[in-house]
This record gives sequence, structure tokens and C-alpha cells, in this order.
Amino acid sequence: MRETLARGLPALGLDSALGEKLAVFGELLLQKNRVMNLTAITEPRDVAVLHLLDSLSLLGAADFSGKSLIDVGTGAGFPGLPIAIARPDCQVTLLDSLGKRVDFLREVCEALDLPNVTCVHARAEEYAANHREQFDLAASRAVAELRTLSELCLPYVKAGGLFLAMKSVDSAAELAAAEKALRLLGGQTESIIDYPLPTADITHRLIAVRKVSPTPPKYPRRFAQIKKQPL
Repeated sequence: MRETLARGLPALGLDSALGEKLAVFGELLLQKNRVMNLTAITEPRDVAVLHLLDSLSLLGAADFSGKSLIDVGTGAGFPGLPIAIARPDCQVTLLDSLGKRVDFLREVCEALDLPNVTCVHARAEEYAANHREQFDLAASRAVAELRTLSELCLPYVKAGGLFLAMKSVDSAAELAAAEKALRLLGGQTESIIDYPLPTADITHRLIAVRKVSPTPPKYPRRFAQIKKQPL
């Protein structure tokens, strides 16, 4: 399994030790997936491309070295954990509301010796209360509308920092609907990057939002209100 995962990681200018760590992460993910639902993607090569390489695509959109990153709704650790492996000088916080997933992420970090990762079991709108504007970067690959993701993620980002939202290429209408929310939350769309995944006939989109002003203290609201009345 590990060899198949490694073969799915084409040359990205990464050293062999990094490729090995990524392959081990993928192997641990698939092993744990046999007893708990972490991913619907179960072919090792697909895990390499659709999870690991997709996450590493963010490295071309921002400078992570020496920075702090929070991955909101990280799930099985994407995109934050591959970034933490690739950039050991980036301090990464993996945030998820499901305790069993966070327990798995802690096991991975211990197995791979990743002292630059903190795994947090909490709801995004609640954890923000004591961690406002403490991160250089926020990222999310969570399946949620951009208005919702923005309210959950932008409060964490320092002024001048970036929120990186991983989306599909058919998200133009979603982005247009979110422009008002971004302004209210202190954000401004900086770039939209469509990127093909290596060895796969798939293109994904990254929406980079610059934090241009502080987020008003009333955000994020309770999740029930965020869901019922999006900004």
C-alpha cells in the first residue's frame, strides 16, 4: 500500500523523506478508514492525488514557512497535515468538531513525529472566542458554502493574512454571493486559482481572500444562526 501511495506522488521538488512521510500518512488513513469513516476515497493512488497532492497545491499560493496556519474543519487532516509535513517550520492547528477524528490525527502526528502540529477538538465558532486573529493563514476544504466558511475562518486570521478556501471550478456564483459577507468580515478576494491535479483529469479552484481589516467582534455567530441566516 505504501509503495502505491508513493508512486502516486510525482516529483514536486520534495525530498524522499517527505514523500515517505506523506505515504505513511496515507497508509495510516486507509488503515483507520477500515474501522471509522474518514474518507470515501479508498484507492491508494487516488488518496495520493486527490488528498495529498490536492492539499500540497496550496504551497504555490502562499508562503507557509515560519507562519501559523489553522485548518478549519480539517476532517481527516486535509489540507493542514500534508502542509505540516512539507513545511516543518509552519505551526499548524488542525481543528475539527468530531473527537474521534482528532484522536486519529493525534495518532498520526505521534507516528510521524510532527511537533509543529496541534490537534484541537472544538467547534470552529466556539474556538474562535479565545483565538481571534492569531493566525497568519486559515485554510478549509470543508464542504460548506463560502459565506459560511468565511464567517468561520476569517475571524482567526490576522490583518494582512490570508484565508484559503478550496473549492470546485463551478463556484463562481458562490463567490459572487459571498462578496458581501467577505466585506463584513474584513476580507477581500485577492486571487482565484484554478489548478489541475497531476496525473488526474481534474481541476480544482483555490479562492484566496486577503484579511484587510479586523473582523467585527460579533462574528462568528452561533452556528445555527450562521446556517439559518448566512451573511
